[in-house]
Amino acid sequence: MKQTAIYMRVSSSKQDTKSQEPDLERWAKAQEGPVIWFRDKATGKTMERPGWSKLEAAIHQGRIKAVVVWRVDRLGRTAKGLTALFDDLRQHKVNLVSLKDGLDLATPAGRLMANVLASVAQFETEVRGERIAAGQAVARDKGKRWGGSKPGVRKRVSAEQARTVIRMKADGEKISAIARVVGLSRPTVRSVLAGK
Repeated sequence: MKQTAIYMRVSSSKQDTKSQEPDLERWAKAQEGPVIWFRDKATGKTMERPGWSKLEAAIHQGRIKAVVVWRVDRLGRTAKGLTALFDDLRQHKVNLVSLKDGLDLATPAGRLMANVLASVAQFETEVRGERIAAGQAVARDKGKRWGGSKPGVRKRVSAEQARTVIRMKADGEKISAIARVVGLSRPTVRSVLAGK
């Protein structure tokens, strides 16, 4: 029996999905068929995320009939990535429902709206990037310096972070995805995996 997938995403490990959960839980309770949940703490600038990868595999295996999100920008923040995703969902006969956007990919109006929302998500990302760059330029002009630890000094890795790194690598996740989830650099993740 095909399932409905609920997907939630936040951009960083410092954020949580509490603002998304109530609406999605209410929606899930009103459904008759099985519902499966997928979650990510990763940037929306790439589709390479652990939770999304698992959901995408289930879609390609024909196990998913619909994907439900709180807002379309939870799926991603690039027009190219989202448009390709919409096409992939339609090809696999998987509907997309966005609760806050009132979007249903099963209708022509819904498909038009999905592409408009994809462009808006990318626009917001680009504007945010411009604001950050402008703020950093002002800070640099004022002599502010930031970033990274001192050369040769490794960041401390907690036991929980180390366990997560090892578990995610065993699940086949990429180093960059693991680094984003646990909040460590890729070299530090590699050193944890090497047992250093």
